Amino acid sequence: MRSPFINAVYEFMMLKRYAKRTIQSYLIWIADYIRFHKYQHPKKMGDLEVRVYLTHLAVKRNLSASTQASALNALVFLYSKYLEQPLSTEIDFVNSGRKPKLPTVLTISEVQLLLSNIPERQSLPVSMLYGSGLRLMECVRLRVKDIDFDYRCVKIWNGKGGKHRVVTLSDTLVAPLKTQREKVQHLLERDKANPKYVGVWMPNQLAKKYPDANQSLEWQYLFPASKTSIDPESSLRRRHHIDEKQLQRVVRHTAQEIGLKKSVTPHTLRHSFATHLLLKGADIRTVQDQLGHSDVRTTQIYTHILQRGGNAVVSPLELL
Repeated sequence: MRSPFINAVYEFMMLKRYAKRTIQSYLIWIADYIRFHKYQHPKKMGDLEVRVYLTHLAVKRNLSASTQASALNALVFLYSKYLEQPLSTEIDFVNSGRKPKLPTVLTISEVQLLLSNIPERQSLPVSMLYGSGLRLMECVRLRVKDIDFDYRCVKIWNGKGGKHRVVTLSDTLVAPLKTQREKVQHLLERDKANPKYVGVWMPNQLAKKYPDANQSLEWQYLFPASKTSIDPESSLRRRHHIDEKQLQRVVRHTAQEIGLKKSVTPHTLRHSFATHLLLKGADIRTVQDQLGHSDVRTTQIYTHILQRGGNAVVSPLELL
């Protein structure tokens, strides 16, 4: 059972329309921070306590740099947005010694082999992970309206960091996507025949502005779940998108079945998309825009994979 303080933070984040996963992650770190400091109220703490806690995560728990950064993001939110007493911009804590690994990338032939063996039901969304460089949740949350066939692009709304972007759409996926749109249309007609069906979930403000949009084809999830279910927030019957775990399992199992020795996840396909774009001559800024990275330094990690030895230096062993 959550404390009154954590419940208050939860209500605040829900009111501000934070993503559910962000809320869950932030609450875990905030609660852990409070427990670490013997249940002192965060308002009575500040820079010093945050520094001690973050150092503890690195030194005692040996957490990765990205995990430590997640904890920091949660505490920055807590103090700046909820408590309105922002932390210092330069908190001197010990950074995690565990550096992020280079991303796992498949060769073009490995991607071909993987995609050709994905079961038909999951083939299209998995192909879009690679074909458009999508994050897993960006893919499963796509609505029918987000596919622009005329301009051959996919529109991503409220991606990581709440950013919008437009990414490329492969010509090879146009026909199957149009077929998928027809399937969604048939499902919608069947759902609307059910008097208990109230339409797809809509963002709060849009639901008020366009009250009938939840039963329009354009707003339906592009990859809907096979069955309708009860929305836990409203207790109403809706059709949600496919479960992301379904795609995680099918990618992992297929990679194992075809004998790939690499650890393959849906995000591996996004890494491969970026690397193959660079391999084909795309400039780093274009790849940055496609991936939705705020900082080009994040995108530059893929250039390391392409470099041979280091800045394409030829090994002297080859001269012997």
